Amino acid sequence: MGVHLLVAAALITVVLLQSGRSAGISGAISGAGESLFGRQSGMDEFLSKITTYLAVGFMVLSVTIAVLI
Repeated sequence: MGVHLLVAAALITVVLLQSGRSAGISGAISGAGESLFGRQSGMDEFLSKITTYLAVGFMVLSVTIAVLI
């Protein structure tokens, strides 16, 4: 359970550290263009990968804890 709490806290922290996306129509168009051409800064890309790994770890731990209890 302690590891699960640490992974959850890390996941929340990493998500909050990521840069925000613009809202509205102009943000949707701009975001689509950036994803199409792959414009992502080094830190955003790194945080995105860390978020993915932490999310998968969180899900695996959640299922494992549910099965054990």
